Amino acid sequence: MVHEMEKDILKVLVTEEELKARVEALGAEIAERFQGKNPLFLGVLKGSFIFMADLVRACPLKSDLEFMALSSYQNATEFSGRVQINYDLRQDITGRDIIVVEDILDSGNTLAFLKEYLLTKGAASVTIATLLDKPARRAKAITAEFVGITVPDEFVVGYGLDYAQNYRNLPYIGVLKPEVYAK
Repeated sequence: MVHEMEKDILKVLVTEEELKARVEALGAEIAERFQGKNPLFLGVLKGSFIFMADLVRACPLKSDLEFMALSSYQNATEFSGRVQINYDLRQDITGRDIIVVEDILDSGNTLAFLKEYLLTKGAASVTIATLLDKPARRAKAITAEFVGITVPDEFVVGYGLDYAQNYRNLPYIGVLKPEVYAK
């Protein structure tokens, strides 16, 4: 049965099975790197929530969780020019090793802002784990230490990623048909 959302998908870029395998591998890589430490996983809402849930389960470390909500697109397809904090940290991060969990590293504007913000708040280190990396759109010189999958410059949705708050619940990463977001 084809669901209503799936009519808007041009093609499946990363299957549910591929996502599961890659997230399991990332969890193992992070656990090895942070063995013996107590990192704070910081999810960037809303896009990272599905990835983060699966990632922390795949990472057998004693760790803590925190969330922030940032906006830089305001329901558009292009960077608005500024990053806004909609939901800030609720704990002191002084001296903590932070693992920022993000759905996609695109232009780098949001993550460059967030990394600097966390360091000024006293983080001992800031490591970025992103599900998707889209280097073709990079505007800031920032990279992720842990990358799930590198994707081409296409408009992707699913597994937490959205367009206008829709499509997050697709179990795979799909490319949205241009006519959906070009309206």
